[in-house]
Amino acid sequence: MKIGFVGLGAMGHPMARRLLAAGHQLCVYNRTAAKAADFAALGATVGETPAMVAHDADIVFSMLLDDATTEQATFGKNGIAEGLLPNAVHVCCSTISLEQARRLRDGHAERGQTYVSANVLGRPPAAEAGALFVMAAGKSDVLDYLEPALQCFGPHIFRVGDDPLQANLAKLSLNFMIYSTIEQMAEVFALNEKAGTDPRKIFEIMTGSFYNAPVHKNYGKLMVDHAYDTPGAPVTLGLKDVGMFMDAGGDYGVPLPYAAIVRDRLLSAVSAGDADRDFVVLQERVRQESGLT
Repeated sequence: MKIGFVGLGAMGHPMARRLLAAGHQLCVYNRTAAKAADFAALGATVGETPAMVAHDADIVFSMLLDDATTEQATFGKNGIAEGLLPNAVHVCCSTISLEQARRLRDGHAERGQTYVSANVLGRPPAAEAGALFVMAAGKSDVLDYLEPALQCFGPHIFRVGDDPLQANLAKLSLNFMIYSTIEQMAEVFALNEKAGTDPRKIFEIMTGSFYNAPVHKNYGKLMVDHAYDTPGAPVTLGLKDVGMFMDAGGDYGVPLPYAAIVRDRLLSAVSAGDADRDFVVLQERVRQESGLT
């Protein structure tokens, strides 16, 4: 396939590399052009604008930081929508608010264009290994068409529904489960540490028994190692995600009390100067409240 990829950040870069490794013709764009240099060396084309990336593509993926960058790259001057061919598909993988997701869905529909949300679960190492979990939502025949490309990112493709918003909400929901699990582990580690038990021992028991999901193994390991300074995702990103999850609760009239606890932990981490550290650093706010140093 001829594939365009817009956004070569911590997740987009390895995802685009997976497409190239699978033999697809690739054209990429990134606001910071230096991040695209290795793609040119590997035989990909580097577009000057998102519209140029979309101009000759069967599929255009976007993986951008937030609502504003996604809106600009899609519907702004020289955006994806300007260059998207009538039979091509825009697939947004970004973690965005439901408000922005609606703008993408409805904006493409008004232009007669095809749009799908395909959000992913996993950190950059999983993206490099092609081991992400993909949650896709859109028309069934379009998802059938996209399946070979999506499998470049990971073997598990979950079809969430016909409305692209359903994938966006699933992503926000599962991200919240990551943050709330980190809060759980932080409280358990702090309590046992105060009682004289090394958190590493609790981690060993957890992951060697009932609590051995990737979220416990991967994030728990970062926590017991105090590995905060090579962030797969920073505190600010976690705070953005939880805020959007809470907004979704407001949209649908669903109280989300645990989300408020996680939001406040992340806000405390920002206030403590940890905004750019990995979001597992929220453990330190639990330790601080417990009198641990």
